[in-house]
Amino acid sequence: MSSSDTLLLYTAASPNGSVYLHGDILYELTMGTGAKVSILLEELKHAYGLQYTFRNIDIRNNEQKEPWFLKINPNGRIPALVDPHRNNFKVFESAAILLYLAQHYDKDNKFSYDPVSEPNFYSEELQWIFFTAGHFYRFAPEQIPYALDRYVNEVKRLYTVLNDHLSSREYLVGSGKGRYGLADMNAFPWVRAHRWAGVENLDDYPHVQGWLNRISERLQVKKGMDVPDPTRATMTKEQEEELVASVRQWMFGSKKE
Repeated sequence: MSSSDTLLLYTAASPNGSVYLHGDILYELTMGTGAKVSILLEELKHAYGLQYTFRNIDIRNNEQKEPWFLKINPNGRIPALVDPHRNNFKVFESAAILLYLAQHYDKDNKFSYDPVSEPNFYSEELQWIFFTAGHFYRFAPEQIPYALDRYVNEVKRLYTVLNDHLSSREYLVGSGKGRYGLADMNAFPWVRAHRWAGVENLDDYPHVQGWLNRISERLQVKKGMDVPDPTRATMTKEQEEELVASVRQWMFGSKKE
């Protein structure tokens, strides 16, 4: 199984409760930040046989603020990783988890770059990993035109930066056309959720759309996006709007402090 994201603040009930199998244990939610981690875990599983499982966190009941979880992530947020292969070492923050997994489990640098032998590509990888933005557009309690327009315009600006960079290459980092790796996995869920960011389509960003299509076709990406709830990846626009309303109510209405 795999992980998901945080920015959407949604999770499905775990079908098997708190089951801890062998391998890495991923505490997750859904879509953006968690999905990038579950995608990498699926890639590592396919490439190296790395085993992992996941546990859904019920954030609607503030499970992430419970004492047991705060011992894993003192910040009380997801995703977080517990690694039984390294004395139950704990990692939180999605980008930190990506880099940690690459450091310890991508031994052949199939999805990452070595900071010693490939320092420039490693630096570029970090630059694009840090190139990100938060999505609050759909979750604002009130639709304030000025704030939303400013946010959407910033998202469009960032998409333009990506589009220009991808105009002569297939992936974000690497020589020639580039090589699929951490930077792509990190950006993919964010770009894939463009409608949640107020950008209805990618017609103005054809190179980004092509990049998105290439990554979407990877089997491990599909599996990673299915964590923890396969239905999330195939939601209609109407179903997404329903989810948005539900999450907005949770965030700004009945959320427990």
